[in-house]
Amino acid sequence: MTAIPRASDFRSDLELALRLADAADAQSLPRFDAADLRISTKADNSHVTDADLATERAIRDILATERPEDGIFGEEFGAEGDTHRQWIIDPIDGTANFLRGVPLWGTMIALAVDGVPQVGVVSMPALGRRWWASPDEGAWTATEKEPRRLHVSSVSSLDDASVSFQSIAQWADAGRIDTLIALADRVWRDRAYGDVFSYMLLAEGRLDMVAEFDVKEYDIAAAVPIVREAGGSMTDYAGAETISTRSTLATNGILHDAFLTFLHP
Repeated sequence: MTAIPRASDFRSDLELALRLADAADAQSLPRFDAADLRISTKADNSHVTDADLATERAIRDILATERPEDGIFGEEFGAEGDTHRQWIIDPIDGTANFLRGVPLWGTMIALAVDGVPQVGVVSMPALGRRWWASPDEGAWTATEKEPRRLHVSSVSSLDDASVSFQSIAQWADAGRIDTLIALADRVWRDRAYGDVFSYMLLAEGRLDMVAEFDVKEYDIAAAVPIVREAGGSMTDYAGAETISTRSTLATNGILHDAFLTFLHP
């Protein structure tokens, strides 16, 4: 029988993840909108900045000291070490926003156990916002005020739902453009907020669905505990509870089955 994770199992990991976010912010925020920001292009034609690299290095350095037995999987420097307990890192999710001076970007830090994200921290320092979650401890956010517990919306009808997607091009590339248009026609409101911010809006009850394609584990891992601890559901586009199939569907939970039925007629 698989042991059920307990809150006490991950408290020290969550404390560490929050300190990792502090270290990440110290690297990324001073480089945001910097005149001398260095930008290069990776093999997949996506952009990477000196801030992406420095931020991931800072996180890896701390983990090497404090969790040397754990594995790491980061966007910029790949995977190493054990996969039973693996830290999954996106140093700057929303690099395109970052390099254009748009403040909707953030660092995503997750601890996954046997492929299941258990601890998640998202920090968006340009907005002065942070979100975090771990098993049975709830999902939380903080600005300059006291931490506030999160809960997804209570919207129960697709007709009343507000949804977010990454981009029209992403759905077109996945062969789902007709589905996206039908979805936009069905729901109350559709917007492409994009990247990690959409999932945090969902956890706060401000959106009711987020769906993406062509996502890597580090694009979504940190969002999983936050959405689920806020009362929502997060699967792949087909409904499987995995972060490794390159798609994601996150909802307020109430509407998850209804969205799956609508998206797969």
